[in-house]
Amino acid sequence: MGDIAGKFDKAYEGKGVEELADAPVDALKGVSEGDAKLLKEAFNITTVRDLGTNKFFLWAQAISKLAD
Repeated sequence: MGDIAGKFDKAYEGKGVEELADAPVDALKGVSEGDAKLLKEAFNITTVRDLGTNKFFLWAQAISKLAD
C-alpha cells in the first residue's frame, strides 16, 4: 500500500489502521466535505471502511482488473 499516512489529511497522521478505516471518508486527501455528503446520500458511505467495502465499488474494481 505504500505510504498510507500520505493518503490522509494531516489530522490523521500517526493513527492506526483501525482508526483510519473508521475515519470519515473526507479524511482521505482529495475527498471534500461535499464529496462525502454525496457519497452518503448516494451509497450511505460515511467512513473509509464503508468506501472500501461498498459492493458497487468492489464490482467496478473487479471488472476493471479483469479488463486489464
